[in-house]
Amino acid sequence: MRWRALTGALAGPAVCLLCAGCLGARAVRPPSAVQVAQARHEYPAPAPPPERAPGVPSAVAAVTQFAASYVNWTAQTVAADMAALAARSVGQARAAMELAAAETAGDYELQRGGIANHGRVEAVAPLRGAANRYVVVTLEQTTATATSAYDGLAPAWHVTVATIREEAPGAWVISGWQPES
Repeated sequence: MRWRALTGALAGPAVCLLCAGCLGARAVRPPSAVQVAQARHEYPAPAPPPERAPGVPSAVAAVTQFAASYVNWTAQTVAADMAALAARSVGQARAAMELAAAETAGDYELQRGGIANHGRVEAVAPLRGAANRYVVVTLEQTTATATSAYDGLAPAWHVTVATIREEAPGAWVISGWQPES
């Protein structure tokens, strides 16, 4: 009985040593992050930090301030203006403003033409049947200092649908920005 227990106890380590010898004395390792990325064609990234933006005390004020900043820019300030709007917003609105900042930063024609946009917010009203969504009406005029392309262009009405979110009590931010015209 003792002999069987002893051989059984020794058989496990002997098998492990035998298998280790077959594998070239290498332990089996899990694939590295790079190997997983190559196999899946994606690299796992850490989760982004939660979005935070400074809030405005009322929903209408948040929409009005955002819209006024959005419609007033010059070729020299537009990229920085859009980046500032991105910092004041979250979600889709932040992504749209970051994209606008990146696109305008390298826009040669915009810079060369000295293009600018000036406008004012004419109305902000809740969108019927849609919680936390507002219709924004602006009157805007685009001008240029180094091209005649905008000469005689009359001011135009524009409509945007803004979505807002209360980040904390009394701290409203723009979470969606959808120009319609």
